[in-house]
Amino acid sequence: MRAFDGQHSDNQPIRRNTAEKQKQLRELKETLAGMKPHVAQTLRDSVRKRIKELEAELKTR
Repeated sequence: MRAFDGQHSDNQPIRRNTAEKQKQLRELKETLAGMKPHVAQTLRDSVRKRIKELEAELKTR
């Protein structure tokens, strides 16, 4: 079945409000703190990158 224009499955970013972003930031920080030592460095880096992006977004608002 083909997607139609504007369907939710289109490759679009999820829009979040400030409260949702703060919640996601808090959860990501908890995830990073709870990671075991054997977790891949690239996964740690991607979580850190997302944390920095969210912090920057929240500072501009």
